[in-house]
Amino acid sequence: MKSHFTFSKSQRNGIFLLILFIVVLQCLYFYIDFSSEDIQTNKTELAKFQNEIDSLRLIELEERKPKIYPFNPNYITDYKGATLGMTNEEIDRLLAFRKQNKWINSAKQFQEVTKISDSLLNAISPYFKFPDWVVEANQNPTPKPNHTFNKKPKTFAEKQDLNKATAQDLQKVNGIGEYYSERIIKLRNSFPGGFIDMVQLQDVYGLKPEVIEKIGEDFAIKTPRAIKKIILNKATIDELVTIQHIDYNLARNIVEQCQLRVGFKSFEELKKVKDFPVNKIDIIKLYLSLD
Repeated sequence: MKSHFTFSKSQRNGIFLLILFIVVLQCLYFYIDFSSEDIQTNKTELAKFQNEIDSLRLIELEERKPKIYPFNPNYITDYKGATLGMTNEEIDRLLAFRKQNKWINSAKQFQEVTKISDSLLNAISPYFKFPDWVVEANQNPTPKPNHTFNKKPKTFAEKQDLNKATAQDLQKVNGIGEYYSERIIKLRNSFPGGFIDMVQLQDVYGLKPEVIEKIGEDFAIKTPRAIKKIILNKATIDELVTIQHIDYNLARNIVEQCQLRVGFKSFEELKKVKDFPVNKIDIIKLYLSLD
Protein backbone atom coordinates (compact mmCIF):
# COMPACT_ATOMS: atom_id res chain seq x y z
CA MET A 1 0.00 0.00 0.00
CA LYS A 2 2.90 2.37 0.76
CA SER A 3 4.02 2.32 -2.87
CA HIS A 4 0.66 3.75 -3.98
CA PHE A 5 0.87 6.82 -1.70
CA THR A 6 4.54 7.66 -2.07
CA PHE A 7 5.18 10.50 -4.57
CA SER A 8 8.34 12.11 -5.84
CA LYS A 9 8.88 15.86 -5.51
CA SER A 10 7.89 16.52 -9.13
CA GLN A 11 4.69 14.48 -8.68
CA ARG A 12 3.75 16.41 -5.56
CA ASN A 13 4.31 19.71 -7.38
CA GLY A 14 2.08 18.49 -10.21
CA ILE A 15 -0.74 17.52 -7.79
CA PHE A 16 -0.49 20.91 -6.06
CA LEU A 17 -0.71 22.76 -9.40
CA LEU A 18 -3.72 20.66 -10.44
CA ILE A 19 -5.58 21.51 -7.22
CA LEU A 20 -4.68 25.18 -7.60
CA PHE A 21 -5.96 25.15 -11.19
CA ILE A 22 -9.27 23.59 -10.12
CA VAL A 23 -9.76 26.21 -7.37
CA VAL A 24 -9.05 29.05 -9.82
CA LEU A 25 -11.60 27.66 -12.31
CA GLN A 26 -14.26 27.41 -9.57
CA CYS A 27 -13.67 31.02 -8.54
CA LEU A 28 -13.94 32.19 -12.14
CA TYR A 29 -17.22 30.27 -12.52
CA PHE A 30 -18.83 31.85 -9.48
CA TYR A 31 -17.59 35.44 -9.83
CA ILE A 32 -17.49 36.08 -13.56
CA ASP A 33 -20.57 36.39 -15.76
CA PHE A 34 -19.92 34.51 -18.99
CA SER A 35 -23.31 35.28 -20.55
CA SER A 36 -22.89 36.87 -23.93
CA GLU A 37 -26.17 38.90 -23.88
CA ASP A 38 -28.75 40.22 -21.38
CA ILE A 39 -32.07 38.40 -20.96
CA GLN A 40 -34.86 40.54 -22.38
CA THR A 41 -38.17 40.57 -20.46
CA ASN A 42 -41.55 41.81 -21.60
CA LYS A 43 -42.59 43.98 -18.66
CA THR A 44 -46.17 44.28 -19.89
CA GLU A 45 -46.63 40.52 -20.09
CA LEU A 46 -44.84 40.07 -16.77
CA ALA A 47 -47.18 42.58 -15.07
CA LYS A 48 -50.22 40.85 -16.59
CA PHE A 49 -48.96 37.48 -15.37
CA GLN A 50 -48.32 38.89 -11.89
CA ASN A 51 -51.84 40.36 -11.74
CA GLU A 52 -53.27 36.99 -12.70
CA ILE A 53 -51.27 35.30 -9.95
CA ASP A 54 -52.48 37.89 -7.43
CA SER A 55 -56.10 37.38 -8.50
CA LEU A 56 -55.83 33.63 -8.08
CA ARG A 57 -54.28 34.14 -4.66
CA LEU A 58 -57.15 36.42 -3.57
CA ILE A 59 -59.71 33.90 -4.84
CA GLU A 60 -58.00 31.16 -2.87
CA LEU A 61 -57.97 33.28 0.30
CA GLU A 62 -61.66 34.13 -0.17
CA GLU A 63 -62.56 30.47 -0.56
CA ARG A 64 -60.74 29.65 2.66
CA LYS A 65 -62.87 32.11 4.64
CA PRO A 66 -65.83 30.59 6.56
CA LYS A 67 -68.95 30.90 4.42
CA ILE A 68 -72.16 32.37 5.91
CA TYR A 69 -75.43 30.82 4.81
CA PRO A 70 -78.93 32.18 5.55
CA PHE A 71 -79.91 31.40 9.14
CA ASN A 72 -82.59 32.17 11.72
CA PRO A 73 -81.00 34.46 14.35
CA ASN A 74 -83.23 32.92 17.04
CA TYR A 75 -81.07 29.78 16.94
CA ILE A 76 -77.59 31.34 17.19
CA THR A 77 -75.32 29.26 19.43
CA ASP A 78 -72.15 30.32 21.24
CA TYR A 79 -70.01 28.97 18.40
CA LYS A 80 -72.17 30.49 15.66
CA GLY A 81 -72.17 33.87 17.40
CA ALA A 82 -68.39 33.82 17.77
CA THR A 83 -67.88 33.05 14.08
CA LEU A 84 -70.16 35.98 13.22
CA GLY A 85 -68.03 38.34 15.31
CA MET A 86 -70.37 38.73 18.31
CA THR A 87 -68.94 39.18 21.80
CA ASN A 88 -69.77 36.85 24.68
CA GLU A 89 -71.95 39.54 26.28
CA GLU A 90 -73.96 39.99 23.08
CA ILE A 91 -74.48 36.24 22.74
CA ASP A 92 -75.51 35.96 26.40
CA ARG A 93 -78.13 38.70 25.94
CA LEU A 94 -79.65 36.79 23.03
CA LEU A 95 -79.68 33.47 24.91
CA ALA A 96 -81.25 35.11 27.97
CA PHE A 97 -83.95 36.63 25.75
CA ARG A 98 -84.70 33.23 24.17
CA LYS A 99 -84.92 31.53 27.58
CA GLN A 100 -87.97 33.70 28.24
CA ASN A 101 -89.63 31.94 25.29
CA LYS A 102 -89.47 35.15 23.27
CA TRP A 103 -88.56 35.37 19.59
CA ILE A 104 -86.57 37.75 17.41
CA ASN A 105 -88.73 38.88 14.48
CA SER A 106 -86.59 41.56 12.79
CA ALA A 107 -83.02 42.78 12.39
CA LYS A 108 -83.89 45.89 14.40
CA GLN A 109 -85.19 43.81 17.30
CA PHE A 110 -82.04 41.65 17.11
CA GLN A 111 -79.89 44.76 17.64
CA GLU A 112 -82.13 46.00 20.47
CA VAL A 113 -81.76 42.68 22.30
CA THR A 114 -78.05 41.98 21.68
CA LYS A 115 -76.77 45.62 21.54
CA ILE A 116 -74.47 44.80 18.60
CA SER A 117 -72.89 47.62 16.62
CA ASP A 118 -74.41 49.04 13.44
CA SER A 119 -71.45 47.83 11.38
CA LEU A 120 -71.81 44.23 12.57
CA LEU A 121 -75.58 44.35 12.07
CA ASN A 122 -75.12 45.59 8.50
CA ALA A 123 -72.65 42.76 7.85
CA ILE A 124 -74.77 39.86 9.15
CA SER A 125 -78.39 41.00 8.82
CA PRO A 126 -78.54 40.23 5.04
CA TYR A 127 -78.18 36.56 6.05
CA PHE A 128 -81.11 36.62 8.51
CA LYS A 129 -83.88 34.24 7.43
CA PHE A 130 -87.20 34.51 9.27
CA PRO A 131 -90.30 32.34 8.71
CA ASP A 132 -92.59 33.55 5.91
CA TRP A 133 -95.31 34.62 8.32
CA VAL A 134 -92.85 36.91 10.14
CA VAL A 135 -91.78 38.49 6.85
CA GLU A 136 -95.42 39.05 5.88
CA ALA A 137 -96.21 40.61 9.25
CA ASN A 138 -93.24 42.98 8.96
CA GLN A 139 -94.24 43.99 5.44
CA ASN A 140 -97.88 44.66 6.37
CA PRO A 141 -97.81 46.26 9.83
CA THR A 142 -100.69 48.70 9.18
CA PRO A 143 -104.02 48.12 10.93
CA LYS A 144 -106.90 46.65 8.98
CA PRO A 145 -109.50 49.14 7.77
CA ASN A 146 -112.30 47.65 9.83
CA HIS A 147 -110.39 48.07 13.09
CA THR A 148 -111.77 50.87 15.25
CA PHE A 149 -110.02 52.48 18.20
CA ASN A 150 -111.48 53.57 21.53
CA LYS A 151 -114.48 51.33 20.99
CA LYS A 152 -116.64 50.24 23.89
CA PRO A 153 -115.56 46.83 25.29
CA LYS A 154 -117.86 44.00 24.34
CA THR A 155 -119.74 42.12 27.03
CA PHE A 156 -119.35 38.38 27.39
CA ALA A 157 -122.70 37.88 25.66
CA GLU A 158 -121.62 40.05 22.71
CA LYS A 159 -118.41 38.15 22.13
CA GLN A 160 -118.19 35.28 19.66
CA ASP A 161 -117.44 31.75 20.84
CA LEU A 162 -113.81 30.97 19.98
CA ASN A 163 -114.61 27.26 19.86
CA LYS A 164 -117.03 27.92 16.99
CA ALA A 165 -115.13 30.68 15.16
CA THR A 166 -113.90 30.17 11.60
CA ALA A 167 -110.56 31.27 10.19
CA GLN A 168 -112.33 34.14 8.42
CA ASP A 169 -113.83 35.28 11.74
CA LEU A 170 -110.40 35.36 13.36
CA GLN A 171 -108.85 37.29 10.48
CA LYS A 172 -111.06 40.26 11.36
CA VAL A 173 -108.87 40.82 14.43
CA ASN A 174 -105.98 43.23 13.86
CA GLY A 175 -102.74 41.23 13.79
CA ILE A 176 -104.36 37.95 12.73
CA GLY A 177 -103.75 36.92 9.16
CA GLU A 178 -104.23 33.69 7.28
CA TYR A 179 -101.24 32.05 8.96
CA TYR A 180 -102.26 32.75 12.56
CA SER A 181 -105.95 31.99 12.00
CA GLU A 182 -105.07 28.57 10.60
CA ARG A 183 -102.68 27.90 13.49
CA ILE A 184 -105.37 28.77 16.05
CA ILE A 185 -107.96 26.55 14.34
CA LYS A 186 -105.42 23.71 14.09
CA LEU A 187 -104.59 23.96 17.81
CA ARG A 188 -108.27 24.12 18.77
CA ASN A 189 -109.10 21.05 16.68
CA SER A 190 -106.27 19.09 18.31
CA PHE A 191 -108.40 19.00 21.48
CA PRO A 192 -111.63 16.98 21.30
CA GLY A 193 -114.19 19.60 22.25
CA GLY A 194 -111.97 22.63 21.68
CA PHE A 195 -110.35 25.07 24.10
CA ILE A 196 -110.88 25.19 27.85
CA ASP A 197 -109.62 28.73 28.34
CA MET A 198 -108.28 31.65 26.30
CA VAL A 199 -104.88 31.16 27.95
CA GLN A 200 -104.30 28.17 25.68
CA LEU A 201 -103.66 30.61 22.84
CA GLN A 202 -100.20 31.00 24.36
CA ASP A 203 -99.36 27.70 22.67
CA VAL A 204 -99.73 29.25 19.21
CA TYR A 205 -96.13 29.77 18.10
CA GLY A 206 -95.25 33.43 17.54
CA LEU A 207 -98.60 34.82 18.71
CA LYS A 208 -97.76 37.89 20.78
CA PRO A 209 -99.51 38.62 24.12
CA GLU A 210 -100.96 41.88 22.80
CA VAL A 211 -102.56 40.01 19.89
CA ILE A 212 -104.03 37.43 22.29
CA GLU A 213 -105.47 40.34 24.26
CA LYS A 214 -107.08 41.71 21.08
CA ILE A 215 -108.60 38.30 20.36
CA GLY A 216 -110.08 38.36 23.85
CA GLU A 217 -111.83 41.63 23.03
CA ASP A 218 -114.00 39.92 20.41
CA PHE A 219 -113.95 36.23 21.40
CA ALA A 220 -114.52 34.16 24.52
CA ILE A 221 -114.69 30.48 25.44
CA LYS A 222 -118.45 30.02 25.79
CA THR A 223 -118.51 26.26 25.29
CA PRO A 224 -115.38 24.95 27.04
CA ARG A 225 -114.76 21.25 26.72
CA ALA A 226 -115.51 19.26 29.83
CA ILE A 227 -112.50 17.89 31.68
CA LYS A 228 -111.97 16.06 34.95
CA LYS A 229 -109.37 17.92 36.96
CA ILE A 230 -106.59 15.98 38.64
CA ILE A 231 -106.03 16.54 42.36
CA LEU A 232 -102.42 17.73 42.45
CA ASN A 233 -101.52 16.36 45.90
CA LYS A 234 -102.89 12.91 45.03
CA ALA A 235 -101.78 12.73 41.39
CA THR A 236 -99.68 9.87 40.08
CA ILE A 237 -97.03 10.09 37.41
CA ASP A 238 -99.32 8.37 34.90
CA GLU A 239 -102.03 10.95 35.53
CA LEU A 240 -99.71 13.95 35.30
CA VAL A 241 -98.21 12.95 31.95
CA THR A 242 -101.66 13.33 30.37
CA ILE A 243 -101.43 17.10 30.96
CA GLN A 244 -100.03 19.49 28.34
CA HIS A 245 -96.35 20.40 28.79
CA ILE A 246 -95.73 17.68 31.40
CA ASP A 247 -93.50 14.79 30.38
CA TYR A 248 -92.44 11.77 32.40
CA ASN A 249 -89.38 13.38 34.02
CA LEU A 250 -91.31 16.48 35.05
CA ALA A 251 -94.18 14.37 36.39
CA ARG A 252 -91.73 12.40 38.52
CA ASN A 253 -90.17 15.62 39.83
CA ILE A 254 -93.63 16.97 40.75
CA VAL A 255 -94.55 13.80 42.65
CA GLU A 256 -91.21 13.83 44.51
CA GLN A 257 -91.64 17.49 45.48
CA CYS A 258 -95.19 16.80 46.61
CA GLN A 259 -93.94 14.08 48.94
CA LEU A 260 -91.11 16.27 50.30
CA ARG A 261 -93.47 19.19 50.94
CA VAL A 262 -96.21 16.93 52.31
CA GLY A 263 -98.46 18.38 49.63
CA PHE A 264 -98.50 21.63 47.67
CA LYS A 265 -100.22 24.58 49.35
CA SER A 266 -100.59 26.58 46.12
CA PHE A 267 -99.92 26.26 42.40
CA GLU A 268 -97.13 28.83 42.72
CA GLU A 269 -95.03 26.21 44.52
CA LEU A 270 -94.90 24.25 41.26
CA LYS A 271 -92.51 26.88 39.93
CA LYS A 272 -89.87 25.56 42.33
CA VAL A 273 -90.02 22.07 40.83
CA LYS A 274 -86.95 21.21 38.77
CA ASP A 275 -87.38 21.82 35.00
CA PHE A 276 -90.92 23.14 35.48
CA PRO A 277 -92.00 25.34 32.48
CA VAL A 278 -92.87 28.48 34.45
CA ASN A 279 -94.25 30.27 31.38
CA LYS A 280 -96.81 27.44 30.89
CA ILE A 281 -98.12 27.28 34.46
CA ASP A 282 -101.42 29.01 33.56
CA ILE A 283 -102.15 26.28 31.02
CA ILE A 284 -101.09 23.45 33.32
CA LYS A 285 -103.31 24.82 36.14
CA LEU A 286 -106.37 24.27 33.92
CA TYR A 287 -106.07 20.52 34.47
CA LEU A 288 -105.31 20.56 38.21
CA SER A 289 -107.01 21.25 41.51
CA LEU A 290 -105.66 21.45 45.06
CA ASP A 291 -108.65 19.71 46.66
